[in-house]
Amino acid sequence: MPDDFLNLGAGSPFGLFGRGRPAHKTVLVAGGAGFVGSHLIDRLLANGHRVICLDNLSTGRLANIAAHAANERFTLIRQDVCDPIQIAGAVDEIFNLACPASPPKYQKDPVHTFRTSVIGAMNLLELARAKGARIFQASTSEVYGDPEVSLQSENYRGNVNTFGPRACYDEGKRAAETLFHDYHHQHGVEIRIARIFNTYGPRMCPDDGRVVSNFVVQALSGRDMTIHGDGSQTRSFCYVDDLVEGILRLMASAVSEPVNLGNPGEFTMAELAAIVREKTGTTARLVHRPLPTDDPRQRRPDISRARKALGWAPLVALSEGLDRTIAHFAAELGRPLPSRTEKVA
Repeated sequence: MPDDFLNLGAGSPFGLFGRGRPAHKTVLVAGGAGFVGSHLIDRLLANGHRVICLDNLSTGRLANIAAHAANERFTLIRQDVCDPIQIAGAVDEIFNLACPASPPKYQKDPVHTFRTSVIGAMNLLELARAKGARIFQASTSEVYGDPEVSLQSENYRGNVNTFGPRACYDEGKRAAETLFHDYHHQHGVEIRIARIFNTYGPRMCPDDGRVVSNFVVQALSGRDMTIHGDGSQTRSFCYVDDLVEGILRLMASAVSEPVNLGNPGEFTMAELAAIVREKTGTTARLVHRPLPTDDPRQRRPDISRARKALGWAPLVALSEGLDRTIAHFAAELGRPLPSRTEKVA
């Protein structure tokens, strides 16, 4: 990676059109070297925008954004979002994806995770206030905790333990939503909030620790596939391309209330393991481990608000998305691609 990849300039080169609005926007993506953030940057650059990626690379990877190193419309600022943020020139939109979503990674330094969610959000909100920018918050389905209702709609207030190993993330995201609400109502900042449900796809880290990457990496490596609990707990899996489309539609909308973004298709962990086993052709054993503390028993989004307000619903079926994800991990791990899995570009 060349040293000049860390280009710190931030002025916008684009002209104006229509009613004084920029023909192309200058967009800041905090956490842009991460799994979801890098896919979002791909779309923003493809749409002609100038993109500033702010990432401390604690969990994000340069490999995720390396394709844009020579793009004059792309800038990387290597910085922790908890530190004061100074950007020269105009910023039209800000996307806050700056917090690890992997339980093993966010639990490694829970105090910093909470600071990232709260202090980081405040720093970006202050920047949005100063620049007159619209700002997006990547919130999470974890704000619902271990839900007592299904489906989970945006009106459900959750069942969250404030005193446990997941609280640094769950409560940090809840506090960030409060900050967004208050900056909107007190300072007039334009906000957008997505409550993101389980997302998967290429560029997940092999050691991400979430169930899709765990199962796929274990299967491809011939290691035991670990199921926590009895495997009856459920998740709803949204392919990353569908999520990015929802994020962009939400940012372009007039919706300032939280919006669920996820795939309402619901699968047990045992069902997911069986699908991955079949697709990879693995002979790996299934072994059971204790269920982690506060691990939700069920997760399934009500996406009625997204359908109505954004005209959005996920399009990629789990089978198709897993084929693409398995192909990605096979290439990254240097493993032969399973013959039953289609190769993707």
